[in-house]
Amino acid sequence: MKGKILAVVLASSLVISCKVNPNAKNDLNYMQNIEQVAINASAKNSANTIQVGDQLVILITAKDMDVVKPFNQNYSSSELVQTNATAGGNTPNQGATILSGPTYIVDANGNIDFPILGKLNTSDKSLTAFKDELREKMTKYVINPTVNMRLANFKVTVLGEVNRQGDYTIANGQATILNALGMAGDLTQYGKRNDILIVRTENGVVSHGRVNILDGNLINSPYYNLKQGDAIIVSSSNTKDVLAKQNPNTGLYLTAISIGITAIAVVVSLFNKK
Repeated sequence: MKGKILAVVLASSLVISCKVNPNAKNDLNYMQNIEQVAINASAKNSANTIQVGDQLVILITAKDMDVVKPFNQNYSSSELVQTNATAGGNTPNQGATILSGPTYIVDANGNIDFPILGKLNTSDKSLTAFKDELREKMTKYVINPTVNMRLANFKVTVLGEVNRQGDYTIANGQATILNALGMAGDLTQYGKRNDILIVRTENGVVSHGRVNILDGNLINSPYYNLKQGDAIIVSSSNTKDVLAKQNPNTGLYLTAISIGITAIAVVVSLFNKK
C-alpha cells in the first residue's frame, strides 16, 4: 500500500511540474499590442541623415547616357546600373538589386566633390533630400535626369544573445532593429526581449537607448530605424544567469536522486507483498 502511495505522489509531482498556465503571458511574440499603436507616428524617425565618412554611390542616368557621362567620373555607361545582391544572409532583402556606380566619400566638413558641380554639402540631409537637391542642380545641364543614390557602407553590429553575432551590411541603406535581429538569426531563448540596448554614434557624439520589442510602441522609438554604425546588444535573461551559476553536476545529482527514489519505491513494494 505504501508503495502505491509513493508512486502516486511521484506521478502527481511530475504532472504539476509540467502543467502550463493558460493565462501566462507569451513573451516570445514581438510587438503584441501593435494594433493599438499609430504606425504613422514613426515616420519622423525614418529619415537618416548623411554622416561624415559615409560612402555615397551616385549614378546619374538619362535617355542619352553620353550626355551624363561627365557627371559619372570615369564610370563606364556600358556597365550594369544594378547588380544582384551577393551579400548572402548579410542583407535584409536578399535577391534585391543593388545600385553600382561612382563612390563619393563625405569629408570632415560634410562635403563631397562632385564632377562639374563642385563641392556639395550633405550636412543634416537625408539621402532622399540630398538626392532631390542633386537632381535639381542637374536639370541645369541635363533634360529629365535621374539620380540614383545609395549608402555603400551602411553597417550595423549585433552582439549578445542572438544566433549569429557579427557585422551586417544593409544593401539599401535602410533597416529597422527587427531587420537587423532577423539577419542575426533572431534572439536565442535566453535573450531579453524587453531590454535591448542600441549604441549610436552621430557626428562624433555617442548616445544609447533601450527598446522593448514586445511593445508595439517600439516603432515610435528613435532607435527603431537604424542608423549607420549602430550597435545592437542583446543581454541574457535571468534564466540563463541562473543556469550559468548552477553546478555543472546538478543534472547528475538529480538523476541519482531519481534512481534512488525509484529503488526505494521498488523495495517498499516488495516489502508490502511479503
